[in-house]
Amino acid sequence: MAKRTIIGIVTNDKTAKTRRVEMVRLVKYPKYGKIVHRKTVCYAHDELNQSHKGDRVEIVESRPRSKTKRWELVKVIEHGREANLAEMRAQQGAAGSE
Repeated sequence: MAKRTIIGIVTNDKTAKTRRVEMVRLVKYPKYGKIVHRKTVCYAHDELNQSHKGDRVEIVESRPRSKTKRWELVKVIEHGREANLAEMRAQQGAAGSE
């Protein structure tokens, strides 16, 4: 049986070697027909800590690693657009003092 692969966005990278990945989808509400947002949350194992918040990643099913972790990171498809505020402030401070 083939393992499932999913593409999602990292929403939390605070824990070591664990990433919270969300997959957002649009679903038509059965009774009223309105399109609503639904999300699926998966916890993935990231051995090298190479993904960060906001990154688009590909994950694959794996053996259970903990109570909630059932996925592994395959690759980072696109790095996030979220900037590091500390770095931005440091650059602005350096530019302002010159």
